[in-house]
Amino acid sequence: MTIRVLLCDDQALVRGGFRMILEARPDLQVVGEAEDGRQAVSLARQTQPDVILMDVRMPDLDGVEATRQIVAAGSPARILILTTYDLDEYVYAAIRAGASGFMLKDVQPAQLAEAIRVIAAGDALLAPSVTRRLLGQFARTLPAQRATPASLSVLTERETEVLRLLAAGLSNAELAGRLYISEATVKSHVSSLLRKLGLRDRVQAVILAYDAGLITPQQP
Repeated sequence: MTIRVLLCDDQALVRGGFRMILEARPDLQVVGEAEDGRQAVSLARQTQPDVILMDVRMPDLDGVEATRQIVAAGSPARILILTTYDLDEYVYAAIRAGASGFMLKDVQPAQLAEAIRVIAAGDALLAPSVTRRLLGQFARTLPAQRATPASLSVLTERETEVLRLLAAGLSNAELAGRLYISEATVKSHVSSLLRKLGLRDRVQAVILAYDAGLITPQQP
């Protein structure tokens, strides 16, 4: 299956470099290029990509607002944020807006291609250590639209436990070990809680857990 990718960056050289990397892979196809956020929103609607590579710092309309508009429009595209700075303050805002993960622009070609495949498959591209640092850094400082604990009442006790550990930054393997269940069962619980809460992916689940007070940045 070919993964359709939309490139969004205000630098033509960056877009050209990404295009060369992606088009060298038979399963990846670049369907468009946007040089600012407004163009990204328009092309997302026109080209129906599977994955959008989104720069956060763009003129006219930045990547955070472009992400918010694309998600609000109901696009099923997965958005991968590209940034020059690790733990850029824009990154957290973009993930809250609906992005599925982020990568630094100095990523190796093979890593970029694999990241797109991971995102397209429905997984979130946030390593556990990154989840801990990212949310620990910003949950204390950025305003959040607080979710109510009642919103978690649709979950079973086990699903709530899985969500709490997921939000603490544990990987599927670590979750399985902690709960004495298989990784397949962990994935089943995660899929179930996402469906019940109406969330796009694991990243959104982590944010909801913080917003609902299920876990706080001070917890390991």
